[in-house]
Amino acid sequence: MREYLKLIDEVIAKGPYSDDWASLSKYRVPEWYRDVKFGIFIHWGLFSVPAFNNEWYPRNMYVPGSPEFEHHIATYGPQSKFGLKDFIPMFRAENWQPDEWARLFRDAGAQYVVPVAEHHDGFQMYKSEISHWNAWEMGPHRDVLGELHAACRAEGLLPGASSHRIEHWFFLGMGRTFDSDIKEPLERGDMYWPSVTKFDHQDLYSDPQPSREFMDDWLVRTCEIIDKYRPKILYFDWWIQVAAMKPYLKKLAAYYYNRACEWGEEVVINYKHDAFLFGTAVPDVERGQFADIKHYDWQTDTAVALNSWCYTTSNTYRPANEIVQDLVDIVSKNGRLLLNIGPKADGTIPDEDAGILREIGAWLRVNGEAIYSARAWRKYGEGPTQIEDGGFSDGIKKNFTSADFRFTTAGGFLYAAALRGSEDGSYTIKSLGEQDALRHANFHGIIKDVEALGSAVKPAWTRDADGLHIRSDLTGDMPVVFKISID
Repeated sequence: MREYLKLIDEVIAKGPYSDDWASLSKYRVPEWYRDVKFGIFIHWGLFSVPAFNNEWYPRNMYVPGSPEFEHHIATYGPQSKFGLKDFIPMFRAENWQPDEWARLFRDAGAQYVVPVAEHHDGFQMYKSEISHWNAWEMGPHRDVLGELHAACRAEGLLPGASSHRIEHWFFLGMGRTFDSDIKEPLERGDMYWPSVTKFDHQDLYSDPQPSREFMDDWLVRTCEIIDKYRPKILYFDWWIQVAAMKPYLKKLAAYYYNRACEWGEEVVINYKHDAFLFGTAVPDVERGQFADIKHYDWQTDTAVALNSWCYTTSNTYRPANEIVQDLVDIVSKNGRLLLNIGPKADGTIPDEDAGILREIGAWLRVNGEAIYSARAWRKYGEGPTQIEDGGFSDGIKKNFTSADFRFTTAGGFLYAAALRGSEDGSYTIKSLGEQDALRHANFHGIIKDVEALGSAVKPAWTRDADGLHIRSDLTGDMPVVFKISID
């Protein structure tokens, strides 16, 4: 580890970015990232074996009284006899075909793919020199991240990687509070190390703070992913925001950006809350979105299932049309959508996940010109439906109507998407009416023509003070997109 830490310092010293916020503020979001609007997130790992409740099974199986604790004892026996590490031989990925995954993601209309390289549980889904607890040496005996990156690149998809390693500081700690297989001595390199017990998730100062040894290990692990796999996007979960991590985040960002400069690449870091100084990376909203347009680039990460990020036997799935509605809303506000799926332990993607992706892909094949490479218009939209601002709101039904419109611009056209099709094919866009523009910031341009994407029938349209009125043969639950020519 010492040699790698020395290398990290050398790369930072000779590169254009230093490990301080002033230097990192020179970072600019790449144009390629501004163009991509839809990506695939993947939670796949040891938690896919029990497939019970959600991806926090590895922690909750050690929490006395939890459903996972009781399920674990009833299904596998006491935690002293069968612990988290005993799932590894059961995680075989015997039916995994990364090329098939990549083709499905391409058919879904995705542009980038972000697999979880290491989740909170500490099992690495890649070939590592830092720890032996990885999918190359155990379980599937495959370099999952490397193979998936190769398959995605072959399909023209941009590869990313997600690290949740920092949460390992506390994730398995409850296993030390009773008779389980998590016992002292715990040392660096052990799967269960450090398993801290006292902990408050929301404490920015984290008592106890992560140790220097643990943070050095975190830094080296993350830089190993950067150097071995060269991800275009590096995603972090929420807990990296704690005060003790700040010097390490600056080091990590400087290293990643400097490495990218060496390779002639442009890269992106996704973060939550205020882990990174605003402007030095791209913020992410978990399971939610913003209520209004933003002047900066941002991302939503959510899942096809409301109750879990991983595959479980009881997943509650979202309808494809609701996900597409959110995608359109997010893009209209300068964002992009990273949509998670949860493969089974054998490496197959559940029919429900695949079906949702195919429905999204079918819609994007017709309407993608309003999404891909699009930019926000002067306003994001109009309509009666209110959006809950911020995270953890994707379970709230929005019930969009045909009067809820979202706007984007691309290729010299204005696109107006009704978030739900009208029952009778009639639509009115109030923002595009003939309105007073002298005293109010209203649209006052000349509309030349209107097309309905996906329809062979040209829509009829008129315009007056009440709005742009369109009649089309397009109806249904999916968003309906109108392509508007403006002179």
